[in-house]
Amino acid sequence: MKSENTNNENIRTEFHRFFVEQLKDIYWAEKHLKKGLRKMRKAATSPKLAAAFEKHYNESDKQEATLEQIFALMGEEPQTKRCEAMAGLLKEVEEMIDDTEKNSFVRDAGLILAAQKVEHYEIATYGTLRTLAAYLPEKKIKRMLEGILAGEKKTDEALTKMAEDFVNECAAVG
Repeated sequence: MKSENTNNENIRTEFHRFFVEQLKDIYWAEKHLKKGLRKMRKAATSPKLAAAFEKHYNESDKQEATLEQIFALMGEEPQTKRCEAMAGLLKEVEEMIDDTEKNSFVRDAGLILAAQKVEHYEIATYGTLRTLAAYLPEKKIKRMLEGILAGEKKTDEALTKMAEDFVNECAAVG
């Protein structure tokens, strides 16, 4: 019986460590995304798109604060671990800006594409973390992650709407 309890304890410890490592990864991603959002805002042709990037920038502050609360609930100090996926996505943002003409809706279409790649990464990460959080002792963490996930989905939907309402058409007709 003692061996089984020790084994369960090791599994819980490993799961805790795994979850915290993933939190560090997305925490890094959120911090570095803010730099990318500043660049996207400055590069946007449409004031509406620039405002959307500004809004997401401000939401990132709240998401960082929520992640810091989750670290605390887990008895951990907030730390970052380089997120290679976000680093790559942010590199694509820079390439998109470099490869498109300034003050063009083609650039805005490209910025939306790049931003949605970021959103889909965040949706996948927060969705998975939320699902994993169901197995943590602190149930509040799952609800907190659900809140972040809902915000990411809302941002993705807003970008799609903007693309469909005017950006893509303006880009296509020049």
